[in-house]
Amino acid sequence: MFSNITIGQHIPGDSIVHRLDPRTKILLTLAVVVGIFFVEELWGYVLFFLFVGSVVALSRIPPGYIVRGLRPLIIILVLTFLLHLFMNPGRELFELGPLIATYAGAYKGVLMVGRLVLLVVATSMLTLTTSPIQLTDGMEAILRPARRVGVPAHELAMMMTIALRFIPTLLEETDKIMKAQMARGADFESGNVFQRARSLVPLLVPLFVIAFRRADELAIAMEARCYRGGEGRTRMRQLKATLNDYVAGLVTVLFVVAIAVLL
Repeated sequence: MFSNITIGQHIPGDSIVHRLDPRTKILLTLAVVVGIFFVEELWGYVLFFLFVGSVVALSRIPPGYIVRGLRPLIIILVLTFLLHLFMNPGRELFELGPLIATYAGAYKGVLMVGRLVLLVVATSMLTLTTSPIQLTDGMEAILRPARRVGVPAHELAMMMTIALRFIPTLLEETDKIMKAQMARGADFESGNVFQRARSLVPLLVPLFVIAFRRADELAIAMEARCYRGGEGRTRMRQLKATLNDYVAGLVTVLFVVAIAVLL
């Protein structure tokens, strides 16, 4: 059930996107996300789809894997489209009881669905092409200037990376618990939305127990390896920007600025 969720997962590879510096990928992902929020015209979304599609092609990650990661969001995407379809005034498209669908609503619904898809794919590309260790190093390097005002950069980067890394692990554990309870007669697939939501409540207790146990095991493993935080800590690999990072940064920034100015 949760195997289609790609958030937080990493696919090792040797593509040009995988080899980029993690700082470059984090900053460029932020730039693309901000740019997506500023786009209001259909052509802007088309250009962003071409840009993100080019990144997916360069990463050599199978497009089917990216599409599969969107399946859990189908309900949210459909609800988003329907809300915009019926909640925006304009020329009537069709009637459904007391609800009136409009052309303007359909247009805005398509744009909002496109925006959500772009946000999910763009942010997923960051975790799919960057290992947790690289992600931690990249975040810490970006947050390092904030240490002068007392911000614990290393601890924040470590917490964000662990939280992100544990999303697929907890989803996998949730899937196992659901299958175990279904084997005992539990029903998670029948009834309306509220009944299905209520049937998921018994999953929370074992899931919390597993999450705390995982956190305890991780803490013990880190202490056993003499982990003492970021102060004075050395790294096996030093981050170093290459020509590819500068080219990727220049192309992405020029693209986002051009979209913001022209559309």
